[in-house]
Amino acid sequence: MRGPFADTEADLRTELVAGLTSFLTSAYIVAVNPAILSQSGMQQSALIAVTCLASGLATLLMAFWGKAPVLMAPGMGINAFFTFTVVKTLGYPWEQALGFVFWAGVIFLILSLLGLRNRIAQAIPASLRSAGTVGIGLFIAYLGFRNMGLLHVDDSGLMHLGAIHTPQILSLFGLILMAYLQTRNLGAPLLIGIAAITIASMVMGIVPLPSQWFSLPPSMAPITGKLQVLFPLTLSTMMVVLTFFYVAMFDGLGTLLAVSEAAGISRLPDYERRLGRMLTADSAANVIGAALGTSTVTAYIESSSGISQGGRTGWTSLFSALCFFGALFLVPIIAIIPPHATAPALVLVGVFMVREIARIPFDAFDEAVPAFLTILLMPLTTSIATGLMFGFISYTMLKILLGKWQDLNPVLIGIALFSICNLIVGGKWS
Repeated sequence: MRGPFADTEADLRTELVAGLTSFLTSAYIVAVNPAILSQSGMQQSALIAVTCLASGLATLLMAFWGKAPVLMAPGMGINAFFTFTVVKTLGYPWEQALGFVFWAGVIFLILSLLGLRNRIAQAIPASLRSAGTVGIGLFIAYLGFRNMGLLHVDDSGLMHLGAIHTPQILSLFGLILMAYLQTRNLGAPLLIGIAAITIASMVMGIVPLPSQWFSLPPSMAPITGKLQVLFPLTLSTMMVVLTFFYVAMFDGLGTLLAVSEAAGISRLPDYERRLGRMLTADSAANVIGAALGTSTVTAYIESSSGISQGGRTGWTSLFSALCFFGALFLVPIIAIIPPHATAPALVLVGVFMVREIARIPFDAFDEAVPAFLTILLMPLTTSIATGLMFGFISYTMLKILLGKWQDLNPVLIGIALFSICNLIVGGKWS
């Protein structure tokens, strides 16, 4: 059926399953985001409510305005930058750090309303778009294996297979179950797999039963509306705002481009208009999040899990948003879903997204090398933005050296120069 959340016909049962799947693979943010941001001095209980509300409102905005199956929530990585770099290293109070996020969001919104973010998206070469999708797929799969507890980093920083215990065995069996159900087109593979692993974990005593099924939402008063929007305009504060802007912009842009490919939106005749609306919703979410009291809210790569279950319209986002609103009262239940239950779903999503690698022309080195760097560095640096930065820079430099100016445009050259500046500044702060 059609509705305010879809430009095309939607199967509501499929969209419901997709929305639930996207939410369950992202539900960890309800606990993880407060745990990280609370180390900046913010009240953790208030952060739980803010995380749920900001994610729900932003995802609802994507449903109404973007009409795309995209879940929105506070971004991982950028919340760590907020706490450990901006607050703990640079010494800014969290109220001022929220102000930085707010102004980065305002810049986002202005660029989106002017259509400049859409122009930036259209300026990205096809090979880098495909590489971004593949890189994000590998990043998601890496997160899945990490959440399983299968990866171990030694003292030299090298990664090895970790010890395999009961949770890891359940995860691996869950992965096979999901793959089997997906191959046979039976039910909702990822949702069934997550539920099966969680139930098995409870039966085996790995996961405790919830102490209570419902709880009232914590008060948001200690942090909501406490952002400091006026602060001294110095080189340092400007660079912090621009860093929030850059990382969130290309994290979100990379995710939205990848999601558009996976959902088939990029092949629709009105793709440019729809992408523009998605980018506007993503931009507005930053402002909403800062006002409520959380770090940058952005499009989530876990949205691909819902897309893999058939989510194609804003109905998927609507159901995900309702889950976040419901989570305000269901925190005890959500808390019992262990990471090793959702981890196999992320690995399977990686499989779906890596298929895009077939569209990259690896026989042309000036296209292959930037694409390879983009793909490789996303999981290695655990940053979508970093992979894209190296892709932009290497692509532009190779084309200039080869004299292939027809493959470049002013927007792409500007992105490459900005990427170089951001790498230099980021290197000093890391």
